[in-house]
Amino acid sequence: MNYNIRGENMEVTPSLRDYVEKKVGKVERYFDTPPVADVHVKMHVQNTQHSIEVTIPMSRLLLRAEEDHADMYAAIDLVVEKLERQIRKHKTKVNRKFRQSGTKDVFKSEMGVTQLENGWSEEDDHTGVELVRTKRFNLKPMDAEEAVLQMDMLGHSFFVFSNAVNGDTNVVYRRKDGRYGLIEPEA
Repeated sequence: MNYNIRGENMEVTPSLRDYVEKKVGKVERYFDTPPVADVHVKMHVQNTQHSIEVTIPMSRLLLRAEEDHADMYAAIDLVVEKLERQIRKHKTKVNRKFRQSGTKDVFKSEMGVTQLENGWSEEDDHTGVELVRTKRFNLKPMDAEEAVLQMDMLGHSFFVFSNAVNGDTNVVYRRKDGRYGLIEPEA
């Protein structure tokens, strides 16, 4: 794996770089052959809060995790745990699908992750997802500020609405930092 480690508001020391490579490199043990992937690591500090984001794009799987902690080394440990959980979840999902269809296990070793000989189809990516509830409602035309007020009043973390200015369907959402975001379709 190729590591791209960046720091914002901080200097990435050689010892920090080595620690990240050592810890994130542990995810390779879940694969029978080491994956050929770029590992994008972004570390930043705000006040006393250390944050790390790790993104590992692979052919049929995108691993991404972020974590905040008062200590950067602890944040690295926590983000690696999240990545490992994602890999195990993906492994379980793929194996379950093939056990139900009566074919052999996809994974060669107990903890290894390999691709199928035939590859995955597009519909394989969506199996294992169970919708437990469907809601239908009319989209009331409003501006983003009114949508934020409605979202807060309902106690939700996002709100779908029809933009009164252009008629597009938009989404407002509450970010981790407590501020708000707006999702609009591209023109």
